[in-house]
Amino acid sequence: MSNTTTPTEKTAMPWLNSYPEGVTWDIDPAAYSNVVEMLEEMFARYGDHEAQENLGYTMTYDQLEEASCHFAAFLQSNGLKPGDRIALQMPNVLQYLVALYGAIRAGLTIVNLNPLYTASEMLKPLRDSDAKAIVILANFADKLEKILPETKLQLVVVTEVGDMLPPLKRTLINAVVKYVKKMVPAFQLPQAISFTKALRSGRNQTYQKPSVSSDQTLFLQYTGGTTGVPKAADLSHANIVANVLQSKEWYSRLKPGQEVLLAALPFYHIFGLTVNSLFLMHLGAKLILITNPRDMPGFIKTMQKHRFTVFTGLNTLFNGLMNQADFTSIKFPENGLYIAGGMALQQAVGERWLQLTGCPIVEGYGLSETSPVLTCNHPLQNRPGTIGLPLPRTELRIMDDQGQEVPMGERGEICARGPQVMKGYFKQPEETKRVFFAGGWFRTGDVGVMDEGGYVRIVDRMKDMILVSGFNVYPNEVEDEIAKHPGVLECAVVGMPDSESTERVKACIVRKDPNLTEEDVITHCRKTLTGYKVPKHVQFYDQLPKSNVGKILRRELR
Repeated sequence: MSNTTTPTEKTAMPWLNSYPEGVTWDIDPAAYSNVVEMLEEMFARYGDHEAQENLGYTMTYDQLEEASCHFAAFLQSNGLKPGDRIALQMPNVLQYLVALYGAIRAGLTIVNLNPLYTASEMLKPLRDSDAKAIVILANFADKLEKILPETKLQLVVVTEVGDMLPPLKRTLINAVVKYVKKMVPAFQLPQAISFTKALRSGRNQTYQKPSVSSDQTLFLQYTGGTTGVPKAADLSHANIVANVLQSKEWYSRLKPGQEVLLAALPFYHIFGLTVNSLFLMHLGAKLILITNPRDMPGFIKTMQKHRFTVFTGLNTLFNGLMNQADFTSIKFPENGLYIAGGMALQQAVGERWLQLTGCPIVEGYGLSETSPVLTCNHPLQNRPGTIGLPLPRTELRIMDDQGQEVPMGERGEICARGPQVMKGYFKQPEETKRVFFAGGWFRTGDVGVMDEGGYVRIVDRMKDMILVSGFNVYPNEVEDEIAKHPGVLECAVVGMPDSESTERVKACIVRKDPNLTEEDVITHCRKTLTGYKVPKHVQFYDQLPKSNVGKILRRELR
């Protein structure tokens, strides 16, 4: 099916009427048999192009191909077979893509771990996935030492921040990190091998391209959702190939071999993993790696230094950058592409970004379970306040609790079907069954509304909805209004138990204006919100709890 469709088809999929010129729904999501083939084409096409830069050093695609091949050969020489699980636990450093691409080329299944995990948080996915190998930054190796006997890990590779740098700079950077900044706690892992030694070993081995089927699991992507209980989305090679090609069709105006991405989103998060390290690299982009995006002054300096054309982030990241004193000194390119996802983009943040940079933020939507991208606004047809249109080959329906489609314009659960939707949750058949309606419709757990043009607006997470005297209050709506107050830096809204009304609305706020009061916030909300939606309690914080990518954790504020 393409944009030339029958009236019946366009009624069933109203977004086709809104597709931008030049974008077709009818793509081939299986143009590559697996991601190994996709990587091979990328290396062949962009060999002498710059691939990634970090700490003042740049690797080309040729260098990345060679290093990842050596690492793949090392993994194979240590007995790892296609389908075996390998964990990666690093921030955005040069060796992340070397290890990622090497593991993919060896036919392994990757388990991405947040470097900020505690030892007990690491143990759960390592045991659940039966991981046989791990590549971990030395800064976090002390935590691995505590739990190693409780895992099935057979191969431990420890890397240091500067391991992919030239020898002299590598020695200097690693020494500063370890001895001056004292960022590497002492650890004892006598069985571990260094990343540099692993590459030298692989150089003397012969890489054997594995046989990898399209339905073989590529990623076990652990997600806690709103419950905080980890479960792994089982994502196949076919899922990832499809989402890369869907994104490629949607952003067809991007210029292969010419784009420069500010890679602040961590590669271990599904947004940064697929969009940054696979989709944009598939286009031959150069990635400027941001190892610590929470260092806002350092981030600003990087933005001042580089000519970038693409930037992906969350609402909190865009907001945080704009509140830095030197933000207005950055030269933003005309027709730059700025993509927001991971959480709702607040209207006040989007409008301020447009005012300060002259460029809009296009908001998209997805989940770990969907590889992740389901919908996005198009740069030429941006509709603020929505998450855009379903990507090519993606179907969306708004359904009730029984799996029946609700009338157009009414609220319901966003349900999706497409080649990027996961096979299920790893080793959790009952949980998998719970999140699918008949016909293969994945239940996202998000409340949304679709209009006649196929544009979708997120109302909120179903589990975050607040029940006040029988009325539904959606935190996103209240947060959006609070964020418009000039004295508010950040905010979150949660429900608190109440004996009279079941729940009451609580606003959690980080002040921009130190003189902001509870009454100021309540008065502001009364101007635009009906009575039961207005916060009954306002609490001020120095900072709000956030996930590894900066998503505000409402569950910790209840």
